Amino acid sequence: MKKSQFRTTENSDAYSMDGLRFLTVKSQNLEGRADICLYVPEGKYTDLPMVTLLHGVYGSAWVWALKAGAHLVLEELIQQNQIAPMGLVMPSDGLWGDGSAYLTHHGKSFDKWISEEVPLAAIENFECFSPHSPRFIAGLSMGGFGAMNIGARYGERYSGISGHSSITDIDQMTLFAEESWTDRNSLAGEGNVFKLMQQNRDTLPPLRFDCGVDDELLSANRLLHRQLDELGVKHDYQEFSGGHEWSYWNSHLRDTLLFFDTLLSRASEAPREY
Repeated sequence: MKKSQFRTTENSDAYSMDGLRFLTVKSQNLEGRADICLYVPEGKYTDLPMVTLLHGVYGSAWVWALKAGAHLVLEELIQQNQIAPMGLVMPSDGLWGDGSAYLTHHGKSFDKWISEEVPLAAIENFECFSPHSPRFIAGLSMGGFGAMNIGARYGERYSGISGHSSITDIDQMTLFAEESWTDRNSLAGEGNVFKLMQQNRDTLPPLRFDCGVDDELLSANRLLHRQLDELGVKHDYQEFSGGHEWSYWNSHLRDTLLFFDTLLSRASEAPREY
């Protein structure tokens, strides 16, 4: 048996709830334990596409599933043959303050937890995932910031990026979080999504993002859309009715999954069933 890269792993392999499984691993980047919620469709697959969903402020590994029904949205689309099978990997952000913003600060690498350790934990514990599994990253609010930030910085690791109601600059964290982010200067330019995409435009994966017309982050998302247009960075941007709320994210997760499926179809990387 291959040795685990994690000192400790707890896996809810004895029981599941609606097909959901939970992992707790000891993360080197977080210097402590961290949780992941996962959903894999029924069947035996190899190289199953892996969709990492990042949560927003106040949340944790369980919120995408238990507040947005992410696994139910995925399963419905699969059963309707609208998308090919894929798995959901829903980690905690590291549980710093009201939200870590998925960056490196205060001695912890919240970004490397997501980009390095989370996929590894999924691969080690689920045979359907492998190092060859296409990887996608998406998120809501702070998680949208994390998805676009990490996707831009580690573009070679992801086949697509999607954001819902996304924070686009670290200063916007103060709209939601108690922490003031007074250590912004230590973020080394990683606090602004557009600047990161500008710096990494040659390796930027396919990108889509959306925002509700009643969302307090609408102007920020419109600005990012204009900036990317002016820079000549191809992307899809949409606006829908709704605000910064779970009903919006439940509805528009479908857009993310359909987008990722389109990218899979283009690359002919649908999972193989055996």
